[in-house]
Amino acid sequence: MRLFRRLLVAALLLLASGLAHGQDTTADNSVFRQIDSILAQLSEITGLEMRRRVDYAVIAPAELKQFLKKRIREEIDAEQIRIEELLLEKLGFVPKDFHLEETTLALYEEQAAAFYDFRQKKLFLLDSSDGPMQRSVLVHELAHALADQHFHLERFIGKASKNDDAALARMAVMEGQATWLMTEFMARRMGESLADSRELVDMMSRLAGAPTGQFPVLDKAPLYVRQSLLFPYTSGLEFQQAVFEKLGRKSFTQVFRRPPRSTRQVLHPEKYFHPDELPPPRLPRISGGFQKSAEGTLGEFDFGVLLEQYGSEHLSRSLAPQWRAGRYRLWEKKDGGHVVLLHGSVWATREAASRFFQFYRRVLAGKWDRLSLTAESPSEYAGEGDDGRFVVRLLGTAVYAVEGLRSGDVIRKWPKPSGAAARRRHLALSATTERPR
Repeated sequence: MRLFRRLLVAALLLLASGLAHGQDTTADNSVFRQIDSILAQLSEITGLEMRRRVDYAVIAPAELKQFLKKRIREEIDAEQIRIEELLLEKLGFVPKDFHLEETTLALYEEQAAAFYDFRQKKLFLLDSSDGPMQRSVLVHELAHALADQHFHLERFIGKASKNDDAALARMAVMEGQATWLMTEFMARRMGESLADSRELVDMMSRLAGAPTGQFPVLDKAPLYVRQSLLFPYTSGLEFQQAVFEKLGRKSFTQVFRRPPRSTRQVLHPEKYFHPDELPPPRLPRISGGFQKSAEGTLGEFDFGVLLEQYGSEHLSRSLAPQWRAGRYRLWEKKDGGHVVLLHGSVWATREAASRFFQFYRRVLAGKWDRLSLTAESPSEYAGEGDDGRFVVRLLGTAVYAVEGLRSGDVIRKWPKPSGAAARRRHLALSATTERPR
């Protein structure tokens, strides 16, 4: 879902600002007079010096949509959006009539209070929030501006452009740190600090993820979209706190210089220091005149949403942490005939892989109107559904699915059972990968 990540980055607005429950009033330009003093405090907290002043402006809500449309058009073309919508649908994350660009714009219009534009190096505050809200979002966006001066945020995200899961992890670094600094700034005004009050972090994270009833577009969005938007703020905040508790002030530089490699490392900060992911699995191949439309990684975050959407939150919490690697590939018939989705996942144990293998039937039944099994064994089941024929296979600690096959399509080169060989590759990779210091 690399394109969806890029859509988020293209605007990168402050969703957490909704926590302030602001009222519609005219922006007070005097709030900008606080920029230098806020930056000075952020510099003192992080140890990052302010290298240049930050330009700013007030933008009317009516201008926001045009600004976002222009940015999206600069980043992504219509064909890329079509493929991304197709991929999200085939994976079962969104319904068939889902419109990615339209939904993204509506969400940002509803949620935005301010944003920092990486390209213009300029801060924009919407002319529609109250005084206290303005100050909070100003701190958050100035945290982005300060980080940008040291770590070039657009380039920081771009370095993970070939890895969907790593891109979301890096977004969690950016938004998590900015949310942490906003919370710390507010806490200090009350004579407190996140350094000795973990409860404040937990409270802010719960508030950011809790439905308020004030944002109907967000509330009605598919679970995957909602979680993708909130994850960088909620889990990112908790990740920054965990690294801060271990490294102190150095954490603000550390997470940018050696960012987490996966959403697993964000969700479980101890894995940031002691990684246990495995290399992405090799996928089977198909023959029959196809061209590759998309490929990328599936992380613990993605499988966590899938398990919750078609199972339960309890199942997601218990099984998703057993994820170790994931990959997808989308093939389209050259003549436009049909689409084939392939994906594979590696799990910590054979038992965990078997649980997901059995669970995936519920995903197929949930995302299709029609499903019938034609073959079944302890390690494989196959049948037909809305998209055509499918095969799901359990190989050691890995689970593979091929969906959308038609007459004449042939699956070739199924991977060998995962397990010891994959772990040996992981150990070799870990031995040559520099650990965070």
